[in-house]
Amino acid sequence: MAKLNLDKLSVDELQQLQKDAAKAIANYEERKRTEALAELEKVAQKHGYKLADLAGGKKAAKAASPAKYRHPENPALTWTGRGRQPKWIKEGLEAGKSLDDFAI
Repeated sequence: MAKLNLDKLSVDELQQLQKDAAKAIANYEERKRTEALAELEKVAQKHGYKLADLAGGKKAAKAASPAKYRHPENPALTWTGRGRQPKWIKEGLEAGKSLDDFAI
């Protein structure tokens, strides 16, 4: 991978790079999860089962809502848009930002 000279990028370019990197990480993690599930399904079928049967019966686990908002400086902090607003969202809104500024 080519090394970027971050010192020469504008704030807008750096923020876009951060958003792009966060999306790439999320896509990578989802791809690896899908691959792992496919592999586990094959192993379960080899033994005559369905993965769902082995993982807790016919009840489907409630999937967590996907994150819709991400902290601009710490991509590990996310919010689904449900429930109480995190402190960093409240502070951003009070500072004049909109929810669109935090959208993933």
